[in-house]
Amino acid sequence: MQASTSILSATAIDKIFPGARALDGVDFSLHRGEVHALLGENGAGKSTLVKCLTGAYRRDGGRILLDGADVDPQSTLEAQNLGIGTVYQEVNLLPNLTVAENLFLGRQPKRFGFIDSRDMNRRAKALLAEYDLDIDVTAELAAYSVAVQQVIAIARAVDLSGKVLILDEPTASLDAHEVAMLFRIVRRLKARGLGIIFITHFLEQVYDISDRITVLRNGKLVGTRATADLPRRDLIAMMLGRELVQEVAAEHGAKGEGGEVRFRFRNFGRKGHIQAFDLDVRRGEVVGIAGLLGSGRTETAEILFGAERADSGTAEADGRTLDLSSPRSAIREKFGFCPEDRKVDGIIGDLSVRENIALALQARRGWARPISRSEQDRLADDYIKALDIRTSDREKPIRLLSGGNQQKAILARWLATNPDFLILDEPTRGIDVGAHAEIIRLIEELCGKGMSLIVISSELEELVAYSSRVIVLRDRAHVAELVGNQVTTDGIVEAIAASAGKADA
Repeated sequence: MQASTSILSATAIDKIFPGARALDGVDFSLHRGEVHALLGENGAGKSTLVKCLTGAYRRDGGRILLDGADVDPQSTLEAQNLGIGTVYQEVNLLPNLTVAENLFLGRQPKRFGFIDSRDMNRRAKALLAEYDLDIDVTAELAAYSVAVQQVIAIARAVDLSGKVLILDEPTASLDAHEVAMLFRIVRRLKARGLGIIFITHFLEQVYDISDRITVLRNGKLVGTRATADLPRRDLIAMMLGRELVQEVAAEHGAKGEGGEVRFRFRNFGRKGHIQAFDLDVRRGEVVGIAGLLGSGRTETAEILFGAERADSGTAEADGRTLDLSSPRSAIREKFGFCPEDRKVDGIIGDLSVRENIALALQARRGWARPISRSEQDRLADDYIKALDIRTSDREKPIRLLSGGNQQKAILARWLATNPDFLILDEPTRGIDVGAHAEIIRLIEELCGKGMSLIVISSELEELVAYSSRVIVLRDRAHVAELVGNQVTTDGIVEAIAASAGKADA
């Protein structure tokens, strides 16, 4: 397309947060009458870019053009007035107001200084008729399904803005029929000349609706390609950060294979969360879990640790039935879990490094048996030294540590409980190269000492380096298991692409 067809153009966009560069010179363009998919794993920079485009964040560098003119929105309201509207997965409307009131909130038609409800309802009905939506606009928004609420949110955003529409995970809570209804509307808006940015983790939907695809990774632009010219296999490689090469890890045949099965899960799952699966984990084995964002990686970790309670199946350790009905029960069974989002689900920011390290051991003992201050000091000092946690002292609030050191402190928390089974969800995400290498070394050491590990990572080279087997997930189901010489970066990407292709067939 010619440059003149671009309705929105962002060049060399930078966004810097304390200790992290969220966007590093990112370029992005959107054409009139185009659906442009913006893809990437967690932490890739998708949301940060959207927030820079919509004024929610002030960018630290770069230029944004809308209709060929420089713009610098200071707020989402200003971006909206310029013509850029956004609809999120969780509809940001007011469920206790009527449909009409939501559509015209802040701009209600008035007569003699009072809101003209009759005119507002008439205009709301006419507006929704453009979307083939014939509903009672005087009913509360909460009376309608999520899909209908999404259409109402889109109608409001387009009516307010009318140039650029950003759809951020709009189909995450919709069934196939509702997705089809939403896509009919998207195609109609595209035909009207709107530029539409579509963020999702459903690859089949990307290939169904988008014209071009832009992939971000670690805050950088990986590339922009026409959807029709981008094989699914290549797209997955772009997202996971791997140029495909033939690579065989000769050691895999020995890692964990032939050892005794220590943990056995049968038909283990939870309806609506993760499809029931079978899994054996041997003593001293690292089982890797791979899949794209939304595939069920974290859901698998949560159900194994009891954060979500299984409604089917059994779990055993050395032939003994396990109680994994809650995290507290899992901790009693000598399970540990380092979550993906360390800031939200891992650390308690205002507590000291010492207190964060002692937390899981105290939970296992119960609050009736408090860990003495001297024992807490000893634990903290031992693990600060063993894991090289960079802190001035053990009493420093953990929120003041770097991401890598926070991650090592969370690992220390679980190692202090001497677990038999440790689940690590993205253990090296967002940390510096030095801490990255240390955590990988630690995983290999723990494996060598006989601990059983589940490691979830979007870093394929990591999984290949330390996994004896890799489970591949898609659509919240375990779809493939790679063993021995199959455990290569190429093999993992092929398995993900193959499972995606079957779903589209």
